Amino acid sequence: MDSTPRTVFACSCEDTMTLDTGTIAKGCGGRLRTAEQLCRSQLDRFLAAMGTDAVTVGCTQEAPLFRQEAEAAGHTGALDFVNIREQAGWSEEGAEAGPKMAALLAAAGVPMPPVPLVPLESGGVALVLGRDAAALRLAEKLKGSLDLTVLLTGEEAVEPLPAAEYPVLRGRARTATGWLGAFEVVVDGHAAAAPSSRDMYRWGRAQDGAVSQCDVIIDITGRPPLFSAHEVRLGYLRAAPGDEAALERLAAEAATLSGTFDKPRFVTFEAGLCAHSRNRRTGCTRCLDLCPTGAITPSAKGHWDSVAVSAEICAGCGACAAVCPTGAITYALPPTDALLRRVRTLLRAYHAAGGVAPTLLLHGEQGEAMIDALSRHGPGLPADVLPLRVGQATALDLATLVAPYAWGAGQVRVLLPAHRPHGAEGLLRNLDTAMALLGGLGLAAAPAAIETDDPFTLLEALRAGPRPAPLPAPADFLPMGKPREILKAALTSLREALAAPVASIPLPALAGFGAAHVAEGCTLCLACTTVCPTGAFAANPERPELSFLEDACVQCGLCANTCPEKVITLEPRFSLLPEAAARQVVRQEEPAACPSCHKLFGTRASIERVKTKLRASGHWMFADPSRLALLDLCEDCRVGAATGGAAIDPYAGATRPRPRTAEDYMREQEG
Repeated sequence: MDSTPRTVFACSCEDTMTLDTGTIAKGCGGRLRTAEQLCRSQLDRFLAAMGTDAVTVGCTQEAPLFRQEAEAAGHTGALDFVNIREQAGWSEEGAEAGPKMAALLAAAGVPMPPVPLVPLESGGVALVLGRDAAALRLAEKLKGSLDLTVLLTGEEAVEPLPAAEYPVLRGRARTATGWLGAFEVVVDGHAAAAPSSRDMYRWGRAQDGAVSQCDVIIDITGRPPLFSAHEVRLGYLRAAPGDEAALERLAAEAATLSGTFDKPRFVTFEAGLCAHSRNRRTGCTRCLDLCPTGAITPSAKGHWDSVAVSAEICAGCGACAAVCPTGAITYALPPTDALLRRVRTLLRAYHAAGGVAPTLLLHGEQGEAMIDALSRHGPGLPADVLPLRVGQATALDLATLVAPYAWGAGQVRVLLPAHRPHGAEGLLRNLDTAMALLGGLGLAAAPAAIETDDPFTLLEALRAGPRPAPLPAPADFLPMGKPREILKAALTSLREALAAPVASIPLPALAGFGAAHVAEGCTLCLACTTVCPTGAFAANPERPELSFLEDACVQCGLCANTCPEKVITLEPRFSLLPEAAARQVVRQEEPAACPSCHKLFGTRASIERVKTKLRASGHWMFADPSRLALLDLCEDCRVGAATGGAAIDPYAGATRPRPRTAEDYMREQEG
């Protein structure tokens, strides 16, 4: 939380909830002011705080009124709102919720970065894909708002329109790419309607591979969708041809898709950190394997070693950011470090107000409705459950799941819909990894998902199981750097607090942490150092030496895929030893000295291995030991020796036998 002076308002909402002012004041992060009807009869208390100082109001229901009054009063400071009524006060345990209210009020004051936007431009050019007269009826409703083309599959007879106000064609969409304002559809069987069509459309000559460019696609063919995760592809509208209610909704939505639109830029991408490939060798594919929309492709134009992320297609599930081991892809709504600053403030304020070992409930938009329902029609949330809204629960990375334990959380729960959303696989993988990490340190209360749409099932899950034991000494480190660095700091703090003797924790595959072991047979060719995207493997420019830095290894596999001797193996693990942060020499040999100029080059072992292979080959050129001795020379001296007095003719073959003559045969007969 910043150091700006802040006034914090806690209103009992006409005394429908209990305010423990003494407890709230200990952790709310500012000067506490209370009220019973702040939005009406006591509005003057709010207006008295207007000016340049920051203000936090513990009410979201009347936020529009407070914003209006603040603007009229010329308030220039920050103005934040948080719901302490439904989230804390309206609960069977509301009287004990003082630490929770203090935590919610304090966390609301942590500033969040602005939402980055991606502009989309649509000219209203729409392609209607249909199979029967329903496509024409839909087109008639939209012809006044969109520039239409109707593409019928031709499988059913359709009566022609009396006036050709827009093209009606035949064809089947084979593939489609793009987004709102920039679609491209490949059509097979493309044909125009004959002008003389009478009771049904008659079609001209068909053509395959025709390309249609449009801003909006309206698909009512009843065929499989043209896009994976089509529900979240902006500009692609789909409904069953016989569902009249769905067609009405689709028509209303399609009519609005003309103009300029802004969509959030859900993730940020740094191509230089991507570990996807090097030198045409494929390494990390975690984001490619999980992206449900196809927004991530294997290579970026002009940067072939990285993936490409289309901000226009991305629907914001965040699965890529959840599993990216290098931090090349990070979630932006909000970024991990900003979200964790709010988590840290939330937990520190809870402890400062006297709370112990709370449950942190991370939820998306769905969670707000469920919490509201619990508070209005049920017992409300327990007093030790701290709810926190995140951009997308499926975007939570390992740092967000583990760091709260270091700051004093008793347990972490993530709320997901009963029907798993797109991209949930990344979060579930991270939960398994977090369980391994915390279990290795001796913590049994690992983070877990609660998958439900029922508020009362959520409450039962939050109350289930034994209450976690408090951490002996919560840490106070700041969440700075990439998620990988924050996770390292959290685990180090947890190990110190728990006095855990463990040195290394085994992890599941694809965890993004581990070691790369180099077995015997390494020739120090250093191919691994040229492809390692993080610098985990490095060469020594002064001598034949290979070193490894475990903290930098992301288990992308590029080193193992590139190694010509196939002597590198990966081990997923998290090392807590100091050696993991220091570069370790894993292979070294004495350099070979040229007997002629004494220059150091290569290694003696590699030269002997080459000699052994050449002798075993039986090739005539290396039967002479003097020729094998050329390999002992450096590259400069070798050229001189090969082209000097005892020059080697590279085009010469083995010594040919002397031709046999008639005299040879006669001599053999006489003998």
